[in-house]
Amino acid sequence: MKRRFAIWALTASTMMVLIGGVSAGPSPTQAGGAQQIAGIGYYAEPGACTDPEGEGADYALTLTGSLAGCHYVFVEAAQCTPGGAYKESGYEIFVGKYDGQPGTFKTTYLFTAKYLDCPNLAGEVTGRCQHPFVNGSGTGIFEGIKEARLDMRDDIGAGNFPYRGHISF
Repeated sequence: MKRRFAIWALTASTMMVLIGGVSAGPSPTQAGGAQQIAGIGYYAEPGACTDPEGEGADYALTLTGSLAGCHYVFVEAAQCTPGGAYKESGYEIFVGKYDGQPGTFKTTYLFTAKYLDCPNLAGEVTGRCQHPFVNGSGTGIFEGIKEARLDMRDDIGAGNFPYRGHISF
């Protein structure tokens, strides 16, 4: 009898959700759950990223996918080892949209790579970058983010930077 009731309750709940009579619960944003993000970054074309927030950036990326906009990179430290290992760190400012809503946020970052000619940053063999968001730095859609992180792994053959990560509101 208990099993029959459980099946009936599950069926009734499913039907109510399907016909819109009962909400399936809060959205991940409302519930504070992590929203997965993914896309591809490219070096920005000259003149493409001109927001004042990016003034003085060492370079900019154009992000597509979950995040659409300009990602300005400010290098603070960089070093090569004799074996070709490269390490770079600094901060970044993203200006763009998430889910169609505008906003900005800041990250710190750590980029590590292997180069055939590290002093000239030529002949990249592999590269990846970690970008934890700076708490309290968000504006617009990103205001009040509790936790977020963005990770990139260089696609050397394609010349772009696929990213993935999460945002918790």
